[in-house]
Amino acid sequence: MKRNIEDYIKPGAHAHLVGIGGVSMAPLAEVLRGKGVEITGSDMKESETAGHLRSLGIPVAIGHLPQNVEGAGCVIRTAAVHDDNPEIAAALASGIPVFERAQAWGAIMGHYQNALCVAGTHGKTTTTSMCTHIFLAARRDPSVMIGGTLPILGASHRVGQGDTIIAESCEYCNSFLSFAPTVAVVLNVEADHLDFFKDLADIQKSFRAFGALVPEQGCVVVNGDNASAVEAMSGCGRSLFRFGLRDSEADCRAENLTWDRGLPTFDILVKGERYAHVSLRVGGEHNVSNALAAAAAAYVLGVPGAAVEEGLNAFTGAGRRFEKKGVYRGADVYDDYAHHPDELRALLTMAKTLGYQRVICAFQPHTYTRTAALFDDFVEVLKLADIAVLAEIYAAREQNTMGISSLDLARRIPGAVFCPHLEGVTARLADMAQPGDLILTVGAGDIYLAGEALVRRG
Repeated sequence: MKRNIEDYIKPGAHAHLVGIGGVSMAPLAEVLRGKGVEITGSDMKESETAGHLRSLGIPVAIGHLPQNVEGAGCVIRTAAVHDDNPEIAAALASGIPVFERAQAWGAIMGHYQNALCVAGTHGKTTTTSMCTHIFLAARRDPSVMIGGTLPILGASHRVGQGDTIIAESCEYCNSFLSFAPTVAVVLNVEADHLDFFKDLADIQKSFRAFGALVPEQGCVVVNGDNASAVEAMSGCGRSLFRFGLRDSEADCRAENLTWDRGLPTFDILVKGERYAHVSLRVGGEHNVSNALAAAAAAYVLGVPGAAVEEGLNAFTGAGRRFEKKGVYRGADVYDDYAHHPDELRALLTMAKTLGYQRVICAFQPHTYTRTAALFDDFVEVLKLADIAVLAEIYAAREQNTMGISSLDLARRIPGAVFCPHLEGVTARLADMAQPGDLILTVGAGDIYLAGEALVRRG
């Protein structure tokens, strides 16, 4: 019997969240509690997030134990928790329904007049953050769920009282197909997560289904510069609103684009008329595109251009998105989450415009399957750095069944250095650092620790 999660997250119901400390689970707990649901939760380790949730009156147990689910009407789990988890196994054995995190967010979205869902292979966190800035500037009091920390929120989420929810929407395991967007933003559709998807056509199929979730009176905002995204969304059967830097058919585009010390200033035109004038405090052409995506979404949701200007002009980046960590021996140390070759290319291309004498990139590939599938692309893009330092591949959810190593990448990149451990990355960066250098720690794993350790040395 298929159970409807709506029946289990009503006022007075009791939901237990497994993995409650996660970046999208903690805000879920707050939102559900605000709707009158009794919330309990568990996580593997103690954290500031767990302490914050307890301060709100939400009990958080550390460790996953069968007894934690006792008395719950339903269990909601993060994607990293599987059926062999002691709490999930206990719930299933007791007949307590188990739902996925994405299903809960999808049910919540249905209660908002506007659900702005930002999807794409890369750029999601930054664009969702830009949208958040714009809607805050417009005084729309949005609820927000982001996959990274946003300084203006001091968190990865916000529980608002307005009629809009803004949510970063991930394609991995088709999780965004549980969402309920009224406006879907598609930034790009590229080959990634090939441990789950068969190929690019399979990924396009998933994004097409995501676009089709939008109601007929809703809108899909798509990047006209990304041919794969346009191809995917053209078959979703919904109205398309295109943005782009080069797309001649774009409804929303940039004009009068100028650069000053790596930072862009430009007009945003919608249907040929000036909508906003923006000076970004984040560099790179990719961020001009992200800003156009956020502005396009704001436009279709009736936000005035003045709020777009105010919001984007105040945006300084999301956590782990070209985030300054400090200085070591005159070298600036920054960290970035880029883990796909396209993201890495955008980051390094932008970095080369900033006037540093050298760009040193300490890169930690993320997952064996991604490294193997996109190996040649990683080799070529890492050559853009003046020096590439390769940390060992971050396994995440995988086992190394293919015998691949970052050493294989290093052997193909002139002058590259391989360091099997993060301590070695820090030591090598310390040896290299000179005044005028830009040192980047890059990847979706724990490579940021190497940069933080380097700064502490200074």
